[in-house]
Amino acid sequence: MNSKLLGGILLIVGTAIGGGMLALPIATSEAGFVNSFFLLVAIWLVMTAGAFLILEVNLWLPINSNIISMARTTLGGVGQIVAWVTYLLLLYSLLAAYIAGGGDFLGHLLSSININLPPWLAAFLFTGLLSLIVYHGIRSVDYVNRGLMLAKFGSIVLLVIVILPFVSSVHLMEGQFKYITASVTVAVTSFGFSTIVPSLRSYFQDDIAKLRLAILIGSLIPLACYIIWDLAIMGTIPRTGEHGLIQMLHSGHSTSSFVEAFSVLLNRDIITAAARLFTSVCLATAFLGVALCLSDFLADGLRINKTGVGKIKIYLATFIPPLLIVLFYPNAFISALSYAGIYCMVLLVLLPALMAWRGRYHLQLTGNYRVPGGKLLLLVLIILSVLIIVNSLNGFEMVKKHLYLFLKVR
Repeated sequence: MNSKLLGGILLIVGTAIGGGMLALPIATSEAGFVNSFFLLVAIWLVMTAGAFLILEVNLWLPINSNIISMARTTLGGVGQIVAWVTYLLLLYSLLAAYIAGGGDFLGHLLSSININLPPWLAAFLFTGLLSLIVYHGIRSVDYVNRGLMLAKFGSIVLLVIVILPFVSSVHLMEGQFKYITASVTVAVTSFGFSTIVPSLRSYFQDDIAKLRLAILIGSLIPLACYIIWDLAIMGTIPRTGEHGLIQMLHSGHSTSSFVEAFSVLLNRDIITAAARLFTSVCLATAFLGVALCLSDFLADGLRINKTGVGKIKIYLATFIPPLLIVLFYPNAFISALSYAGIYCMVLLVLLPALMAWRGRYHLQLTGNYRVPGGKLLLLVLIILSVLIIVNSLNGFEMVKKHLYLFLKVR
């Protein structure tokens, strides 16, 4: 395999697999493994179709064009504003999710050595330690990320190999289909790799064959990883009970409960250690990648140089908003990933379908590649994305209720 093609595939895999992998078996626990399997395949189809549409639209424009310029060219000022707002909401939601999960995990880890921190301080400590790496720039993030990625793949392979003998077919057959809609947005977030497609175009210098192959293989690897991961976790940890997946879903301490379940149910030191390593690495690599992307996006959008005072302004604009979200809504890990799924659906499915429709059939834009399926595919993607967005927006009522109760207690 060509080294550049391999590099492109790994970039997609690295972008896709992050904190969402931790959340998947918890978020889909009420639906069960069988239903989550079909959900993952369906979401993979939708998100991969969106990625190919982004490639098609991007090829209409000069190289190095991004989603903002794509929306401006095809949908005008309104499309550009929607892309801007959605992009910011997506990245802030993801960062809030990783701060919530990382703070919870760090607090639990420190409590095991008799250091008890309040949740807000654990979130501050987690954010402070990793944000310093981002502050020092992409070279620091790159070097740290290399070691973390090696640890991530090593720990997940070890974890799956050791867990598989404990898998119970009874656990895998549990679940109810009616709960599937509640976990759709977390699944969507787990396949949110399409933001990297414009960068891959520049990387491959318009080699469309390699671009298409990289997107296809790069999206299939996370799908396979998610299915195997769900099988291992859902087949080992029961859905119900004190240390069950559903209890984790509603506990507000998903990441620490996740590790605790391995320790209690399987009672194997190597499994507990591997689970802790995998959890911490997943959250750290996801945090670093999203934070770096957000800081660069803000610097470019606000036209602020990342030097001197400007660098401090970008640092504060990157980390203060998601940290405030976590402080006011500390149990935000699963919820924030769910809301990120809404923004993913708008930015990576609905907008690409609308851009392709207007560009093809109204502006008569053409390029060297067109996604097959015609108007039917675009209509299906538009309808599905709208249905998912409308269904997911019902969850905001729950958030408002929690915020109201929180402020009332304060």
